[in-house]
Amino acid sequence: MSNIILFVAFPYVAVVLAIWGGVHRYRTNRFSYSTLSSQLLENRTLFWGSVPWHYGIVVVLVAHLLGFLIPGMWEAMTAAPSALYTIETIGFAFGLAALFGLCVLFIRRLTKDRIRSVTSPVDWALLIVLLVQVALGFYVSLVYRWGADWYVDTAVPWLLSLVSLNPNTQYVTSLPWVVKLHMLNGFLVIALFPFSRLVHLIMFPFWYLWRPYQLVIRNSAISQVARH
Repeated sequence: MSNIILFVAFPYVAVVLAIWGGVHRYRTNRFSYSTLSSQLLENRTLFWGSVPWHYGIVVVLVAHLLGFLIPGMWEAMTAAPSALYTIETIGFAFGLAALFGLCVLFIRRLTKDRIRSVTSPVDWALLIVLLVQVALGFYVSLVYRWGADWYVDTAVPWLLSLVSLNPNTQYVTSLPWVVKLHMLNGFLVIALFPFSRLVHLIMFPFWYLWRPYQLVIRNSAISQVARH
């Protein structure tokens, strides 16, 4: 029963909550879909935290997505020891960068009075959950090696069974508790997603790709008046 609650019910509840929360927030307060940037309040520490965090987490997430979306190709690629070792090394390095950057961002919000004053309880909850998630992922990559290989045979089939509405927990129930906690905490991040500043990720301005270009014309008369 506990496996059904944790690895079937909880993921579905997290996804439904994320979708409902995102739609509700957009309909009632769409202008809050923003990073709520604190760059103007403090910039130096933000740079040293934001850059490694973003580069690190993007690479790690892309690797996870590739294994999920194209498991056959990913499995064939990691079958070669040299490729598996390279992927593991790259993932470890970028995971460490993400963990370092997130720690810097957390300490920044904790120690800078101006930043702490504009940090909401949801922001703190999200930061803690993200920090736990990245730390768990880094620990798994350090202790349970070759995750790029066994990930395709454990987490991916479980996730695909959830997507197909035919959940099968046998793929993950025998995994170490740290790995299972990492998986479940990932769905907790999804549940918190629409209520936090992370929601801006789905608001990338794609319309810029097809909107007509802007024509800027210099008004010489106004320029002459301004010079005088």
